[in-house]
Amino acid sequence: MTDNGKLKRLLAWLEESRCTSVLTGAGMSTESGIPDFRSREGFWRNLDPRTVATVDAMKHHYDEFHRFYSARIRALRKVRPHRGHDVLASWERQGRVHAVATQNVERLHQEAGSRNVYELHGSILDFRCARCGEDAEREEFLRRSPCPSCGGPLRPGIVLFGEILPERAWENAFQSMERSDLVLVIGTRLEVSPVNRLPMVSGGKKVLINAQPTEMDHDFDLVIRGKAGELLHQLETMRKS
Repeated sequence: MTDNGKLKRLLAWLEESRCTSVLTGAGMSTESGIPDFRSREGFWRNLDPRTVATVDAMKHHYDEFHRFYSARIRALRKVRPHRGHDVLASWERQGRVHAVATQNVERLHQEAGSRNVYELHGSILDFRCARCGEDAEREEFLRRSPCPSCGGPLRPGIVLFGEILPERAWENAFQSMERSDLVLVIGTRLEVSPVNRLPMVSGGKKVLINAQPTEMDHDFDLVIRGKAGELLHQLETMRKS
């Protein structure tokens, strides 16, 4: 089947679906200028993430931990959603998409206008005390201020290696996938457990949009190769024509 034929089939499934859920990964953010740490060109190409994005690093190597995340946070100031984010937000407003579960932490879906978003790996734009859990502000973290309540170190609200996924986000995403007639997975190699099994709880159609092959391609009813933003924009153009 040609790529154009695959897009037409996906559009037909989207029109037929009574409940559609979306799962997005790093490939959804790269077109906004956020590097994929799993690629050779990624943010972590010269650094093993397991040495810095961990609970151990936060506790025992806070200087390196803080320097790394401060750089990431400052880099986000110039980042904006791309047209693929806009398409998903538009589909939600139209009732075509019912929820977006995302592994991304930059809140580009919300900035584009999506409202029903489940952040499976937390957000780099939330901050709290690593000791007592008290909420904090971004500038407090960037200044490396101590927690005003207990004096503990501040941290971003992302899920570090060695931490479990946020329970409410996981349960909401699981329930959304479970009741979906159509699951659209965009921009992820599906290498991270348990999120990579999330689409499989649906008994409906499953579609994967990703630039590269994955080890789970065979689990999908339809696989479309390409960039997330470009293909979503193409789908929306075809839908309107």
